[in-house]
Amino acid sequence: MDKVFKALADDTRRRLLDRLHEHNGQTLGELCGRIDMTRQSVTQHLAVLEAANLVSTVRRGREKLHYLNPVPLHEIQERWIDKFERPRLSALGAVKRQAEEAMTDKPTFVYVTYIRSTPEKVWDALTDADLTASYWGHSNVSDWRRGSRWEHVRTDGSGIADVVGTVVESDPPTRLVTTWVDPQKEGQEDTYSRVTFDITPHEDIVRLTVTHEDLWDEGALSDVSGGWPAVLSNLKSLLETGSPLPQEPWLVPGH
Repeated sequence: MDKVFKALADDTRRRLLDRLHEHNGQTLGELCGRIDMTRQSVTQHLAVLEAANLVSTVRRGREKLHYLNPVPLHEIQERWIDKFERPRLSALGAVKRQAEEAMTDKPTFVYVTYIRSTPEKVWDALTDADLTASYWGHSNVSDWRRGSRWEHVRTDGSGIADVVGTVVESDPPTRLVTTWVDPQKEGQEDTYSRVTFDITPHEDIVRLTVTHEDLWDEGALSDVSGGWPAVLSNLKSLLETGSPLPQEPWLVPGH
């Protein structure tokens, strides 16, 4: 939390966050073009924002795209605003506005969380059918080899898969890329989206970055901007405490 407040205390860093708030997924060059400062200075400010987890980055070829990460702002809201019953600030407003913006060749949703665990355990939590059933309400079923089919199967015994797709990349325990599609639209490639899980270890913790791109409409963008935080919070609770949250987070009123 100290790193977050320190990062927010600087006007230039606040302006960088404002630029990402207006248009998420910018390169260093794009950000420098809107800040009257040398490239080296902007890089240093971005490093402070990354250290505070206010900005996350995703590489796309030779480019590194910068994204506003709303999680620390949400934690500030919970700790310093909600308990005083003041009017709620929309700490996740950037995610909502991102969902309203048309995006083409850039990732449409990026979420970063930190988990006290190991890469192997995080990988298992994402790919083991029984574990996914315990915190997601669906079983992720596949052999997780590149080119294999995967299914997101309901746990009610019906055997119905609500999402299917193909394993595009599988590099356990650090990276998994899959396509996602409604089974009824399987074969219609223009309706496919893509989800990338990047698992990065650091001493006793893991940074899990989820990138969901090529979503088909604004309704889908809105769904994932609320759905992924709930699912990943449940996963984090499972790995750190041994059990998921006591209530399904996606059922919280106002979600």
